[in-house]
Amino acid sequence: MIDFARNVRVWFAPEEVRQEGHTPDYRFSLANERTFLAWLRTALALIGGGFAVDQFLPDLRWGWRVGLALALLGAGVLCSLRAVNHWVRCERAMRRGEDLPVSRFPALLSLVVAVVAVAMVVVVLVGWEG
Repeated sequence: MIDFARNVRVWFAPEEVRQEGHTPDYRFSLANERTFLAWLRTALALIGGGFAVDQFLPDLRWGWRVGLALALLGAGVLCSLRAVNHWVRCERAMRRGEDLPVSRFPALLSLVVAVVAVAMVVVVLVGWEG
């Protein structure tokens, strides 16, 4: 928890990362940044999907529509927060010469997306009023 709080502080003061270790090869830092941007694109897609489910499926039962929309929106929020936290953790590890951090988040996100996809398959097979 202390590491997480320290990482949150660095989100808003990224120059603090430079106080640790030595400057890594810029190619690795830029690759870390591209990964960060990929996570943000994923978050935006999930948020857009959540709004689309809510706005463009008005005939879907309220519980299904809100449940699916909230699952996608929640996954988008978590994905965007995870993106910046993972960027900080990787940048720190590279500067310290440590192994890159591992995370269970990709598995968690995959499960959420899979559950939403299965729910959408059920909605398609059963129909809107199902």
